[in-house]
Formats: sequence, structure tokens, C-alpha cells
Amino acid sequence: MKLLILDRDGVINEDSDAYIKSVAEWIPIPGSIEAIARLSQAGWTVAVATNQSGLARGYYDEATLEAMHARLRQLVAEQGGQLGLIVHCPHGPDDGCDCRKPLPGLLQQIAAHYGVELAGRWFVGDSPGDIAAARAVGCQPVLVRSGKGERTLAKGLPDGVLVFDDLAAVAAHLLAVEADR
Repeated sequence: MKLLILDRDGVINEDSDAYIKSVAEWIPIPGSIEAIARLSQAGWTVAVATNQSGLARGYYDEATLEAMHARLRQLVAEQGGQLGLIVHCPHGPDDGCDCRKPLPGLLQQIAAHYGVELAGRWFVGDSPGDIAAARAVGCQPVLVRSGKGERTLAKGLPDGVLVFDDLAAVAAHLLAVEADR
């Protein structure tokens, strides 16, 4: 199984320090929807692991989050693709859960769902927490410059982190590597 795991805010859609609280505020980053669809069409399973502490903070509810994810799935389907499992952490930073990135719980949920090992699989994010979660389970950490990626890059990265401009560039790379095989 060709599995690619993505963070959501800052990778697929625009991020906001004020949180994405509604479907209207959920705005795809140019090229991200097409990238997911292209990967799906090429046989990739694309899953999403996202911290959503706005739930714990009361900024939006589960129904609103599900509506955002339904919109994401709809847009990918309109481009001829399919999105795999979406898992989220609804907890706040001080709730003591094991799913909030940088902890690896969300990635482990995806691995269990698909019955796969995570070692060597790519996890694409834009924050230090994404990189730490990827490293905790042996995923290849990939940083995109979109979202908080530039801020993350400016702080310095651990060895072995791959850097791309955005999700479209990640997809183009993966598809080109595949074509060369």
C-alpha cells in the first residue's frame, strides 16, 4: 500500500492563528486538492492527521469539523480522487491525551486502521509538532513551506527532514519518482 499522511491546516488548507472555525474559513491552498486527487488516481492512499484543539476551546463543534472534512472530500472527488481516513485530536494542549501531535497517537490510529507499519512512510506537515510525531513512529518527516512551514524552517530542522514548497510539490515529486521506476 502506498500511504501518504498529511497534516491538515497549513498543508491542505490555509492556516490561521485564530483557528479555522467554519466551512467558510476552510480555504484550500492552491494546488492541494489537485495534488491529493492526482496521488489518489495514481494508487496512493492519502490520510489526514490533524490537531483540532479548537474543539476543546469551544470555537466550533464536531458537526462543523465534519462539515469541513465533507467539503474536503467533495473537492477531492470533484477532481477525480478519493481521500482516505481523517483522524483528529479534539483535545487542548494541557488535556494529557496521547493523540495530540507531537505525540504519535494519530499516526498510530492511521497505521492500525490500514494494518500497516509506518516506518519510511511520508508524513507531511508544517510545524515542529508534525516533524516530532513523524520521527516518533519512524515516518519520513516532510516539511512544506506553506502554513507555518517558513516559521518552522527558520527555527532549524533536525537532520533528515525533506522540505518542499507545498503539497503540490510533494505530489509532483512522488509521482515523478514513481514514473522513473
